[in-house]
Amino acid sequence: MTKKPIACAALLLGASLTAHAAFKLESPDIKANSTIDRKFESNVFGCSGENKSPALKWSGAPKDTKSFVVTVYDPDAPTGSGFWHWFVYNIPASVMELKPDAGNQSGANLPAGAKQNRIDYGFAAWGGPCPPEGDKPHRYVFTVYALKTDKLDLPADATAAVAGFMTNANAVGKASFTAKYGRPKAKK
Repeated sequence: MTKKPIACAALLLGASLTAHAAFKLESPDIKANSTIDRKFESNVFGCSGENKSPALKWSGAPKDTKSFVVTVYDPDAPTGSGFWHWFVYNIPASVMELKPDAGNQSGANLPAGAKQNRIDYGFAAWGGPCPPEGDKPHRYVFTVYALKTDKLDLPADATAAVAGFMTNANAVGKASFTAKYGRPKAKK
């Protein structure tokens, strides 16, 4: 075996990683690896936050992107399968951000054509963090997926798992950041 094929493979891998590294997601409201502000906390299950979704912005999507999906997932929820806090799909490829409170239940603040899928709270909207009191802070993974299709044809009652399957089957790239949130044990 010659060194030339190995060098070519290394260059291709490097170019692929560089193109993938250009795709990034950030929020002016929640910094990566920070603690999420209480105002984004849910207002169900004993939590009393404002339950408003943060602003999100992305850039550097793959050139063949036809639409986006945005998700927020808590892998630390004590459910055995994590917990889906937000799922927005059919975001047009021309859109590069979600405004603050885009996740309200009316959907009025979403970009034209975008829809929210049902999450683990049982409704189709933003459902802020609300980990059990006294748990170690949970991780919340914010992800934008670039898709090779204009839209996902999801049934109105699709579970987050079905929506996630369809998203991953059509993804051409993704960008994520993680932040944490915890609730101290209540004093009696």
